[in-house]
Amino acid sequence: FFGNGLTTFLFDFNVNTFSVYFRVYLYSFSFQTPALICSEAFSVFLKKHCPVVAERFCPTPWCWGGRLQTLVCALLKSRPPVSYRNELIRTTDGGQISLDWVDNHTSETYPDSCARPTVLILPGLTGNSQQPYVLHAVSQATRRGYSMILLNYLARKRTESGIVAGITISVAWDALKSSDSMEEPLNWLLFNKHLTNGLCQKSCRHRKILEKVVDVDYVLKARTIREFDERFTSHVFGYKSCVDYYRDASPAKKLPHTAVPILCLNAADDPFSPQSISIVQTLPNVALLLTAHGGHIAFLQGLFPRGESYMERLFGQFVQAVFEHPKDIERACGIAKDEPSQQHSDGGGEKPSRDVSSQ
Repeated sequence: FFGNGLTTFLFDFNVNTFSVYFRVYLYSFSFQTPALICSEAFSVFLKKHCPVVAERFCPTPWCWGGRLQTLVCALLKSRPPVSYRNELIRTTDGGQISLDWVDNHTSETYPDSCARPTVLILPGLTGNSQQPYVLHAVSQATRRGYSMILLNYLARKRTESGIVAGITISVAWDALKSSDSMEEPLNWLLFNKHLTNGLCQKSCRHRKILEKVVDVDYVLKARTIREFDERFTSHVFGYKSCVDYYRDASPAKKLPHTAVPILCLNAADDPFSPQSISIVQTLPNVALLLTAHGGHIAFLQGLFPRGESYMERLFGQFVQAVFEHPKDIERACGIAKDEPSQQHSDGGGEKPSRDVSSQ
């Protein structure tokens, strides 16, 4: 009898403990709607065509904190099957660019390949077309009928880039502050060390070419991303120091020079991006969606977060909104477009390309 009573007590205690934890979780997280920072007109457009921006974001309850979200996403995220067509382009300096295409010839929405919108994805540091977040983004786009290409020139070319809009996920807006955050002991152990090793491995793989311009042995001794950039990246691109390179490379400096609609998703607990951007309040074409939690390229939801995440739902809705309501988003962002030529407006001639860039 005592044993059964003790078992019942422990069971009731555990149930009550879980109930208390779940109520605390609901109070702490489920009533938090991400902060949408942008012009009123852009906000109206997003809330109308991307309803996920107004939803409450409830992160996976057992993924507590940005670091755990980031790690779990990298380890447990599912990988939807994607078939790529690879294209290699040789550059004038002897290098080559590798493009992975998803032509989506089975698209029922856009059966004509010349009229099919294209989504351009630029993976992050050491990323590639096989990353889970890339595969899920491809899945979101292809199910809506679009083509994909995985390969930044929004700021440099402005409206002449051929890009009609952009979406960024977990961008580190200030490279110097991001580097400081990544060198904190726990962040170095969990992330910085691994990424640095990956960069060194790539350098070692191309040693014969790189040793013509850098001391490869010195580069391979780097223990942080900052050390690698000091010894390799900044040197190769002609900067006097890593600090100069980081100042020039920080994306926050480039936002004022963009001229297409851009939606930026960041999490306040992202170890890679410790500080959000405030300049968006003065830019009519830029919107910042800031969640309290979500980590770096994670934003996991549900008890078993292997499938579609918050960021992937946002990606799919925004891309669809851009392609299906181009005039609305141009007006919302105050972007003036040249009138199409007669051959475009009357249905004749080559149709202009429509691309969305994702980083």
